[in-house]
Amino acid sequence: MKTSWRTASLVASAAAVLALTTACGQDAPPPASSQNVGAAGSGDYAGAGKAPGGTAEASTAPDNSAGKLTVSTNAELGKVVTDGLGRTLYRFDQDVAEPPKSNCDGDCAKTWPPVPADDATAGEGIDKSLLGEVTRADGTKQLTIGGWPAYRYVKDINAGDVKGQGVGGKWYALNPEGKKAQAAEQLGLSTRKDPKLGEIVVDKNGMTVYRFMKDEAWPKPVSACKGECLQKWPVVSPVPFEDTKGIQKKGYMTFTRPDGADQQTINCWPIYTFAGDKKPGDTNGQGVGGTWYAVRPDGKPVGAQEK
Repeated sequence: MKTSWRTASLVASAAAVLALTTACGQDAPPPASSQNVGAAGSGDYAGAGKAPGGTAEASTAPDNSAGKLTVSTNAELGKVVTDGLGRTLYRFDQDVAEPPKSNCDGDCAKTWPPVPADDATAGEGIDKSLLGEVTRADGTKQLTIGGWPAYRYVKDINAGDVKGQGVGGKWYALNPEGKKAQAAEQLGLSTRKDPKLGEIVVDKNGMTVYRFMKDEAWPKPVSACKGECLQKWPVVSPVPFEDTKGIQKKGYMTFTRPDGADQQTINCWPIYTFAGDKKPGDTNGQGVGGTWYAVRPDGKPVGAQEK
């Protein structure tokens, strides 16, 4: 009886240890998709896979397949594409849609896992003709929607999460057409009809956009507003053309300023807002110093002669 009791005790102890080992994930390495997440020190994917305190956050995604794609409705973003498990799909501004090309590799692809194309099918709300694939640098096939390579985000743990929206100003949830899912009021640049100035450009907050007549556009954009000038006339940061409405596409480009910041242009002319405009609709910067003027959709200054 004593031997039987000791044997039973040892079996029970071993079982408890095995259960503890399994529960802690000690008996096998984590899936490859959850290793080294967020290993990069900086960039658009920095810190992904880490909790706010800096501790590692394990990936719980059980399946890397796409499955049947469907459309979910987000209260802020509207319609977004989700995979067979309800996970949000994203696109990357630095990718190319025509022809499709992914520029997210290495550590980026660990934080933003590419969605495989092999088993993706069109579910309700998805136009099958918009689904395609692109061959990645490693030879694997990645799903495209409207030409844009599709990804998931490692910090989206639950179905319907959209934690990747706007990360680095370059990652956005995909809508069913392959465009960015975002509220209309977040449109980067658009136009409005001013009672005195006519149709002028405004930023995403409805603030008037201006040109500085001392700037240059040809043969390349050059800003003459530097130092203290920038405190009164903040530059308009880059806005993808698809996030605009009513703006001329010709000459719509960005350039890098001497301080390293990127600035948006319309028809190659650098554009700014005015610190003296306190609310949408204000045009207090119009004509200031005889050198600052509101901008028309074609980049021309309102009420001023171009050089």
